[in-house]
Amino acid sequence: MGIGQSPTRSTPSSTYSDDSGATRRSLALSVIGGSTVDPELDAATDQGPKEECGVFGVWAPGEEVAKLTYYGLYALQHRGQEAAGIAVADGSEIVVFKDLGLVSQVFDEQTLTALKGHIAVGHCRYSTTGSGSWENAQPTFATTSVGSGLALGHNGNLVNTAELALAANKPAGRAGPSKSTTDSDIVTRLLAEAATDVGIETAALRLFPSLKGAFNFVFCDEHTLYAARDPHGVHPLVLGRLDRGWVVASETAALDIVGASYVREVEPGELLAIDEDGIRSERFASSNPKGCVFEYVYLARPDTTISGRGVHATRVDIGRRLAVEAPIEADLVIPTPESGTPAAIGYAQQAGIPYGQGLVKNAYVGRTFIQPSQTIRQLGIRLKLNPLRDVIRGKRLVVVDDSIVRGNTQRALVRMLREAGAVEVHVRIASPPVRWPCFYGLDFGTRAELIASASEVDDVRRSIGADSLGYISLDSLVAATEQPRNRLCTACFTGEYPIAIPDQVGKHVLEGIARGVTGDAFAPIPNYGQACALSRP
Repeated sequence: MGIGQSPTRSTPSSTYSDDSGATRRSLALSVIGGSTVDPELDAATDQGPKEECGVFGVWAPGEEVAKLTYYGLYALQHRGQEAAGIAVADGSEIVVFKDLGLVSQVFDEQTLTALKGHIAVGHCRYSTTGSGSWENAQPTFATTSVGSGLALGHNGNLVNTAELALAANKPAGRAGPSKSTTDSDIVTRLLAEAATDVGIETAALRLFPSLKGAFNFVFCDEHTLYAARDPHGVHPLVLGRLDRGWVVASETAALDIVGASYVREVEPGELLAIDEDGIRSERFASSNPKGCVFEYVYLARPDTTISGRGVHATRVDIGRRLAVEAPIEADLVIPTPESGTPAAIGYAQQAGIPYGQGLVKNAYVGRTFIQPSQTIRQLGIRLKLNPLRDVIRGKRLVVVDDSIVRGNTQRALVRMLREAGAVEVHVRIASPPVRWPCFYGLDFGTRAELIASASEVDDVRRSIGADSLGYISLDSLVAATEQPRNRLCTACFTGEYPIAIPDQVGKHVLEGIARGVTGDAFAPIPNYGQACALSRP
């Protein structure tokens, strides 16, 4: 059975394979297709799982809200590196400044000083619906028929975007002068239209129950800051207190950066409104928590707290459990920096194997708008990581990483470590095999792109060239989060989606509708819709 066909399914257990051909507690999945990949060529652009977005909002009269938002977005930069923007309201108008690039590239002192007001909404973006164009940068903006403004930032991904576009009575992505093709733009325009007669707060309470998928909205008009979280609470959203105001943010780490004290999480299905009269809370839906387990694995900063559990402590615990489930004799445990570091520490502690730094990460390799030449691309992973040869030479290594998506990075990394003198390279992964795409704000691509979607563990091991490969079990991962399993979304590991996925879904669904692609021409993408994702052989 090759890539693109439905593999045999079973509930994930701890998976471990070694060079001897033995597979311990492995899954009975189909073998990987016979394609060949140049690891150095693809690793340069294979960045593993892509984050979704970061949102930040502040209501603070007398404070420099644009600068507070800048620092908040800076703390959330890991959640999106394609574009950044800030909207500021001063009681009479809203000004939006956004552009492609990192937060530090988009804003300078002069720009931030010019953004004056007492309310700000900030956003850093990685595209999960719509392409990475300037038009799709956020915050989005719309004007009501009575002339008031509305700016909105969105973290997550809606799965009924096509339905919402039709409800807006317009071709998606072609509302007036807008060329945006995002679910966020659709929501902003629907909200502005509905607010004409009843105001934004009431309009939001009526609109948000019709939205399906994952969403954290931070939005404002000229006078009020709002925040809303989907009924499943897929991604985190927290409320913080300043001396003279309030802050909402995707992660608690952003509160720390701006000196805000943590108050609580915004509850699933809750709408907050903050203005001169204080803070109000209303519900637009009942709570049914399904928090993204991958926030603990990779997405969130290690210094963030989710549902009362520190992310760093969770990842260290994952490493300890991984050492129990996939032990190996080795001389040194090293992480793939930085996301594999806490789990590597936990693995080394539990296994009694020395922990060390075997790879140096270039901290200044970020998003670039310069397309690399073939020669530069062939440098591959060496642009991001370089081995410490004196540390590695002659050692049996355990290399701990957070996840394997396509496998290109791990393939190139293993080859690089062998070239640096490693005697053995044993790869340990701090998450179960990623077999199913995410539709709720994490860009995993199609099932055909996921190396574990149609392969046994030993086939993945051979593909990346490791001496052995071990994944943590889903049960142990969930236990490390200290959250009940029924309150977590584990769809990328199990294919069990808590929010139904329509067939007409995908990152570029709005571009397809805007081009007039309908009917048979807009058939579901193979391996990318409900029909495949929810199928059981």
